[in-house]
Parts: sequence; structure tokens; C-alpha cells
Amino acid sequence: MLQLIGAFISGLFLFNAIPHMVQGICGKSHMTPFARRSRPVVNVIWAWINIIIGMIILKASLPQACSWVWGGAFFLGCLVISIYLAFFWSDPEARLPWHKD
Repeated sequence: MLQLIGAFISGLFLFNAIPHMVQGICGKSHMTPFARRSRPVVNVIWAWINIIIGMIILKASLPQACSWVWGGAFFLGCLVISIYLAFFWSDPEARLPWHKD
């Protein structure tokens, strides 16, 4: 069961890295936990932090022989974060709770 939870969480981290990496390498500011409008370099760094954490969790949760259930949990995490971020970023006033601006 812990392997499935780990697979799900690793999918969340790895797919959360995508918008930050894309916006950062395109030279655009984008929201991070640090600011509502973070500079592109901060977004690239935040993307890499997500990738490293996601890969560590992925490696720790990877069973000896990958099963369809484990793969399903991983991709379910990817799907959940993708859909959540699509709704979140479609709001032009999107902000994290601790952003004051």
C-alpha cells in the first residue's frame, strides 16, 4: 500500500515540475511557493526541486517488478495534478494562500 501512495505522490511532484520548467525556460514569470510572480530562474530551480523529490520518492516506492496497479497509481497522481493545475491556472487571480499581493 505504501508503494502505491509513493507512486501517486511521485507523479504529483514530477508533473508539477512541468509548468514551472516550461515557463522558466521560456523566460516567463510564474507562481511558485515563494512568490505570486517568480522569476524564470526561480521557476527552473523549483521545477528541478520537484523532479529530484519526485524521483527520490519514485525510486523508494518502485517495487521489484512494476505492476499495472503501481503504474496506475503513478499515472493517477500525474492525472490528478494535471487536472488540478489546469483549473488552478485558468483563474487569472490564482494565488497560494500565503501570497499577500
